Amino acid sequence: MNQRATEMPEQVPPKEKAQNRVAELDDAGQAIVAQIRTAADLAREDCDRAMSLAHKLSMELRAAEDRTQRMTREVEHWRDRAARAEQWLQTIQQEIEEKLLARRSFSGGEEAAIR
Repeated sequence: MNQRATEMPEQVPPKEKAQNRVAELDDAGQAIVAQIRTAADLAREDCDRAMSLAHKLSMELRAAEDRTQRMTREVEHWRDRAARAEQWLQTIQQEIEEKLLARRSFSGGEEAAIR
């Protein structure tokens, strides 16, 4: 073999080189677009999951707020009943002190006078 022929790289015609570069650019561009689409799909799925979770949590929060309001009304109801019961106990105590204890002390006074 001729040493000159083995030392020289194969010559690719300029037109073929240009076509290879265009094909490489097309392949790279298509790969980039495919990656962008994949990223967009993943982002859309993440957004959908986040929106679904936000909706679920919003509904749970609303239910918790409703329960809190209902319990607040119930506490107020029982507080009012307790206050009313306390008023009645005070009224009953007054009646006992005025009617029964006053008579007893009056009766005790008569007994002392009779002796």
